[in-house]
Amino acid sequence: MSNKDYYDILGVSKNASKDEIKKAYRKLARKYHPDVSEEENAQEKFKEVKDAYEVLGDEQKRANYDQFGTADPGQAGGFGGFGGADDFGGFGDIFDMFFGGGRRRDPNAPRQGNDLQYRMTLEFEEAIFGKDTEIYIPQEESCSTCQGSGAKPGTHPETCSHCNGSGQLNMEQNTPFGRVVNRRACHHCQGTGKMIKDKCTTCGGDGRVKTRKTIQINIPAGIDHGQQIRVAGKGEEGVNGGPPGDLYVVVQVQPHEFYEREGDHIFCEMPVTFTQAALGDEVEVPTVHGRVKLKIPAGTQNGKTFRLKGKGAPNVHGQGHGDQHVRIRVVTPTNLTDRQKELLREFHEISGNKPADEQEDTFFQRVKRAFKGE
Repeated sequence: MSNKDYYDILGVSKNASKDEIKKAYRKLARKYHPDVSEEENAQEKFKEVKDAYEVLGDEQKRANYDQFGTADPGQAGGFGGFGGADDFGGFGDIFDMFFGGGRRRDPNAPRQGNDLQYRMTLEFEEAIFGKDTEIYIPQEESCSTCQGSGAKPGTHPETCSHCNGSGQLNMEQNTPFGRVVNRRACHHCQGTGKMIKDKCTTCGGDGRVKTRKTIQINIPAGIDHGQQIRVAGKGEEGVNGGPPGDLYVVVQVQPHEFYEREGDHIFCEMPVTFTQAALGDEVEVPTVHGRVKLKIPAGTQNGKTFRLKGKGAPNVHGQGHGDQHVRIRVVTPTNLTDRQKELLREFHEISGNKPADEQEDTFFQRVKRAFKGE
């Protein structure tokens, strides 16, 4: 039986659908990818997540795992008679799990390339309206000189004589259960199963070179801070003919000096004078879509909010626009002239020299009643 619960590793139930398993894998793979993750033991966790998905993402392997506790039903065999040092009737593979061997994999099998992440900074308006742009991604690709073989042109990699091309070495180990085999990656060929005598001078025998690619990106209108764009097939190239990974562009939006955004809605403060608020007026309010006239009713109080329908950010999924909410801020006049001070004193006297909370059913009176339980 496997000593790891693959469902628990991916954080899904045993009844999870294939799409749910795939979604959980992609989320965790991005979280623990060694190239971008700052999590502790990210590389080990990334391997666990990948191993779990390789089993649960395959219907046959998942069925075997659910029934036998392993993706390979041959590993669930009984305690049959021991054969040679490399043949334990399926029991040796179970011991491999406990002694660090793991499942044998073909070192030359196609493997998907790594996903890449790119952080892009946008101005406030760029996020509102979107744009087409180019980004430059550093990545590895197959060496064009040796066509990815790692060998000097005119030569070829040779089969590793130590592991006979398997990429793994069998190490015998005596245990209380008998003699078992522990499989390890061949350190002579680094698990590739091949040896390169004459290395390619361009890539130094790696078969891959670092390069920088230009990629066209469409930023959709309405994208918000922290959201990401998936560009399929623009990650690192696959290995041994495997498919490429994906590119994830994470958006960071610069704050604006006048606007604030919450979802599809935009908020702002509009300063007005005391007389505009008291007598009423029509003012122009800036929006991301241009200037809009807003009627300020007479007696408008400081903090009053008005809604401009449809003047917010477009929904990134194309579901209309949000609104713009305009909060009125009454500006107290400063540096008054003598005449202005005289008129304000006259206004104060006409008002009966009463405090604001005694003149009418004001906000202050409502607060008092709330405290008194009225």
